[in-house]
Amino acid sequence: MPRLSFARPKGLDPIRRGSYASARRMYGRPLEPTQVVAHHRPLLLGYGAISIALERFSHRVQSRLKDLAMLRTAQLVGCEWCLDFGSWLAQKSGIPADKLRELSTWRESERFDQLERLVLEYAEAMSRTPVEVSDELFARLREQFDERQIVELTMSIGLENLYSRTNWALGIGSEGFTEGMYCVTPDRSVTGALVAGGR
Repeated sequence: MPRLSFARPKGLDPIRRGSYASARRMYGRPLEPTQVVAHHRPLLLGYGAISIALERFSHRVQSRLKDLAMLRTAQLVGCEWCLDFGSWLAQKSGIPADKLRELSTWRESERFDQLERLVLEYAEAMSRTPVEVSDELFARLREQFDERQIVELTMSIGLENLYSRTNWALGIGSEGFTEGMYCVTPDRSVTGALVAGGR
């Protein structure tokens, strides 16, 4: 159970009611992170706006690349909710479970192509504390993506860090999206090294 209760709509409450209704249309139910963040309606509005902008209006980077980058980020942070939801989204978008099983060992795996490897390297570099995106890595990104695509990919990874760390701190666990499907697990073996800035 989350560390905070779910916020319930009060009176007209268009922000909460609209957010919950939108989630019901898209996912069949209001999402637990939304219901917890809803204790602060202005932040819920901003949280929802940027999530919608990423999901509905940001299609310059292939979904599979963003899904892999965001899942790797969630795996490093250890957010169970994001791994559950992200694994479901990834499999819905056509990423096979066999590839997801090897996400934590992507450097040694033969299932990932060069572009996926570049994106995963960027996700890991962005998720370190402090961030360690080298000029050399960024130059390789510029060879593959234009400016708008780099912003979209960077924001996707940055937002996943926001989602994962917020959910983890608030105690929001998995919600059963991957029931009967493969769900990526946290990568505890490298999280400490990444936080410390190592490899």
